[in-house]
Amino acid sequence: MLGTTITLAFRAIARHKLRSFLTTLGIIIGVAAVVTMTTLGNGATAAVREQISSLGANILQLRPGQGFGRGGGGPRPPDFEPDDITAIANQLTGVRAVAPQASTSGIAIYEGSNWNTTVNGTTAAYFEAQQWKLESGRLFMPEEEEAGKPVCIIGSTLKNNLFRQEDPIGKRFRIKGVSCQIIGLLSTRGQGGFGNDQDDVVVMPIKFVQRRFTGNREISLIMVAVDDAYDSAAVQDSLEQLMRERRKIKPGTADNFNVFDTKQISDTLTGTTTILTQIVGAVAAISLLVGGIGIMNIMLVSVTERTREIGIRLAIGAVAREVLLQFLVEAVVLSCLGGVIGLGLALVASLAIAPLMQVPFIFDLRINMLAFLFSAAIGVVFGYFPARRAASLNPIDALRHE
Repeated sequence: MLGTTITLAFRAIARHKLRSFLTTLGIIIGVAAVVTMTTLGNGATAAVREQISSLGANILQLRPGQGFGRGGGGPRPPDFEPDDITAIANQLTGVRAVAPQASTSGIAIYEGSNWNTTVNGTTAAYFEAQQWKLESGRLFMPEEEEAGKPVCIIGSTLKNNLFRQEDPIGKRFRIKGVSCQIIGLLSTRGQGGFGNDQDDVVVMPIKFVQRRFTGNREISLIMVAVDDAYDSAAVQDSLEQLMRERRKIKPGTADNFNVFDTKQISDTLTGTTTILTQIVGAVAAISLLVGGIGIMNIMLVSVTERTREIGIRLAIGAVAREVLLQFLVEAVVLSCLGGVIGLGLALVASLAIAPLMQVPFIFDLRINMLAFLFSAAIGVVFGYFPARRAASLNPIDALRHE
């Protein structure tokens, strides 16, 4: 009986193709909107997580001042000393790597080509903390760091703009009037957490940068990589306590440094984008309810148009349950067709919009299945009342209907 009922439902839908399409339009738009918004939201969440993780996995960034700036209205907070690096590495538990950083910028020149880039002075621990591998070449040798040799490791952006198709390893170029030999090429990372190009960089031994560029031994940033087996919040508390002691900050006095936890920022931004995705998905889901109301209205019209047909079926022996099932199946078939078309549109829209938003396309089978099942449920819920009305018709009154 169920097979016959489904066949009759498809025949009834095929008799009024345009009306059936318009009936399912609300479901199509609802499913497409929910799945597209959720897919793009998941892609945006993944993009945020990737950009934040590009700052370094589970890293504490220690800076002077009470924010990214140095604050205002008071004396300039002191930078960090080289001894601070040794103290952090030797006295804190759960620290995987500690890397100082002194930064500047300058124009790099090679055989008539020039490019304005960032110069980071640091140690080999920087690459361990950032988990940044080399595409070719090698890292700094301990003796090169100790002596502050003019050697450098460059990013792919600088390589592409200065050397193009040439192998840069072993080549020399000038930056801020200083000659530097390239010993390594970094693997490509792309945009960072704040829109900066991470590959547009020259990494040199910190002593060389301090001696030739900054003119002092001060350190503007310390990167502390936390071991994954330890709680970064506990390590951060220990780090703050140690720095208060070393910088001789009295109890009750505000810190003249700040610790930026990339993991906490990642969790916060990921949670925010997830909530926004859920809100947008919930708003889009309202159109599914509107589509369900549309199905109910059209099914009521269908019951009125086919009242005489219903009376004939009841008069020749059909029971109310069979009539109810027929109209209920029609409603469910309409909503399922709308769900399938909506999923197809969502797939096409997501594939088209994701590159424009510069977010990855992440296909989530669970979301697609939930949207389809919800569309089927809409057909059951909103199709039951018209089906019940058809099943409750009196055969004699139905046969008299004109």
